[in-house]
Amino acid sequence: MGQNKMGLILVFLFLDGLLVCLAADVHYYDFVLQEANFTRMCSTKSMLTVNGSFPGPTIQARKGDTIFVNVINQGTYGVTIHWHGVKQPRNPWSDGPENITQCPIAAGTNFTYEVILSTEEGTLWWHAHSDWTRATVHGAIVILPAAGTTYPFPTPYKEQTIVLASWFKGDVMAIITTSIETGADPAHEDGYTINGEPGDLYDCSNETTYRLSVEYNKTYLLRIVNAVMNEETFFGIANHNLTVVAQDGAYIKPINTSYIMITPGQTMDVLFAANQTLSHYYMAASPYHDSVVTFPNSTATAIVEYEGNYTAPSSPFFPTLPAYNDIEAAQKFTNSVKSLANEEYPINVPETIDTRIYIAVSINALTCPNSSCDTATGDKTAASLNNVSFATPQIDILQAYYRGLNNVFDQDFPNEPPFFYNFTGDVSNVSLYTAQGTKARMIDYGEAVEIVYQGTNLRAAMSHPIHLHGFSFYVVGTGSGNFNNVTDPTNYNLVDPPEINTVNLPKSGWVAIRFVADNPGVWFLHCHIERHASWGMDTVLIVKNGTTSDTSMLPPPSYMPPCS
Repeated sequence: MGQNKMGLILVFLFLDGLLVCLAADVHYYDFVLQEANFTRMCSTKSMLTVNGSFPGPTIQARKGDTIFVNVINQGTYGVTIHWHGVKQPRNPWSDGPENITQCPIAAGTNFTYEVILSTEEGTLWWHAHSDWTRATVHGAIVILPAAGTTYPFPTPYKEQTIVLASWFKGDVMAIITTSIETGADPAHEDGYTINGEPGDLYDCSNETTYRLSVEYNKTYLLRIVNAVMNEETFFGIANHNLTVVAQDGAYIKPINTSYIMITPGQTMDVLFAANQTLSHYYMAASPYHDSVVTFPNSTATAIVEYEGNYTAPSSPFFPTLPAYNDIEAAQKFTNSVKSLANEEYPINVPETIDTRIYIAVSINALTCPNSSCDTATGDKTAASLNNVSFATPQIDILQAYYRGLNNVFDQDFPNEPPFFYNFTGDVSNVSLYTAQGTKARMIDYGEAVEIVYQGTNLRAAMSHPIHLHGFSFYVVGTGSGNFNNVTDPTNYNLVDPPEINTVNLPKSGWVAIRFVADNPGVWFLHCHIERHASWGMDTVLIVKNGTTSDTSMLPPPSYMPPCS
């Protein structure tokens, strides 16, 4: 199970009067969802996995290929899989978020996803998209250059996937279920992992720490995925400089740095030259946290070990990473990311905008009916976009939209906050309470869209990694404080903005993105910090069909998992 079986399809196109034949591979994978036992941090637990591995298997294809993944659910509850960063042109049916584009794959059943690659190139990832199952069900997607092409940098000697993740000693589904039922905040991670291992800074991990063997004077490409549930992450390798060459499946201008800051949901391709003294060096991942909320301040490690004859040190060299709350270091790195924007890798930033949406991103509160919450205040924590805390429906929104079903969702997600205040200033007189609703924002096919995300200081000011399904978008501007729609756009970067799928909204600040709505379908938009998504920091964008079959959604597959 899980092997990559390949086929070949031929696509014929007329270009400039010439008939061109393009070859694209078709890949087939089996993903078996099953319980498996793992021992980490001196505790053993049974957890849901794909093919019995943590992290799960890596999918590999080339730019423009199509991948079919048959998900066989041998677990005990329903699950869906999302292909994070894959645009899925005209194909929301296989995008995966539970009760947004499909209902869950029930235990004892299976469903085959059609994953359509288009312009993506580099590293993306896949993960479960049902409650908190992505904590243990996730893996990398490696998208190599199309046949006959190569990287826009010297080909590395070897490549290695590095998956950063969370480790919970408890059952993650029980953790979020208890939180929802009682209103109490969900339990934090007990630690972090690199390729499934917490590293030898933790008890009982000396023998299982992940090790990367390198040859002196060779260059290696690390494909880094941040699958951590609730914290952004600093990452580095002791005594080695890093060169970041891609983010979220698109190449960028190389960034030479001693560390990266990578948010949950993001991926980065990083080169490093093994040019140091033969020895052992720690690779480390530690949390970046810019809020007063408590969090697990611990570090996951792996070991880079040089091949050759030498005496290994009793303890490897350790990297110097920014402090957990170093906002300046985090924003310095994030703001340095720029697209290649050259002849081989052009960009197309919309300059004339048809639709502008201004979204206030907040941590809020909800009143518990009949004092049903087991909290000191009798309320429970919530999160919202434009003061709407998303309520997940029982029938998936895509099916309801496609079939014209009523009473599943509303089409009136607000275009701006319902009331304005000093979002990033003193909010002591602003109500914490929000409303619940299942609302979508309708967008006409082909519109040029700008969304400005505005952070707020309600309850707890913090950064938020915001992910949009179905699209990559250009980050044209970011700043601190409240967005000024007159002066701030004059400083937008329309020359080489990064094209990504998950953007970091800075604490007490704003970020502006642009994209063309040329992918018809139902697309989820949400914070990729799992606590916040569970609290309602989500909405849905519905891009209507265009006027032709080629600008309209593909028809649904013959079988979709039924909604019970």
